[in-house]
Amino acid sequence: MIDHTGISVSDFAAARRFYDAAFAALGGSYIVEIDKAYTDGVQVGGYGRQQPVFWISQGPVQKPPVHVALAAENRAQVDAFYHAALVAGGTDNGAPGLRPHYHPDYYGAFVLDSDGNNIEAVCRAPE
Repeated sequence: MIDHTGISVSDFAAARRFYDAAFAALGGSYIVEIDKAYTDGVQVGGYGRQQPVFWISQGPVQKPPVHVALAAENRAQVDAFYHAALVAGGTDNGAPGLRPHYHPDYYGAFVLDSDGNNIEAVCRAPE
């Protein structure tokens, strides 16, 4: 199982605006920034609910862009994620809705961040 993951971002401040909004909608936040003395001068920070599970690092972005699905507790959080991420600079890549071709209760929304990564919020709980 995955404990945590991370991506490189070309503009740390823009990524912070996007991910701050996206995680807030899902009940999470920016939890920690690692002192640059430990990262060879690279800006690194982590998001999560109780502990950091998603990290962003200033640097060259990965090619091709990645897809990351963030867990939502309910469908309302998926909707909130989608709208907050768009307001924070994201680009629509799939409005909130059921994706029954994955699973009958799969409810997700997709937004591209400023580096083109496909960031999704998903809830698998029935309505």
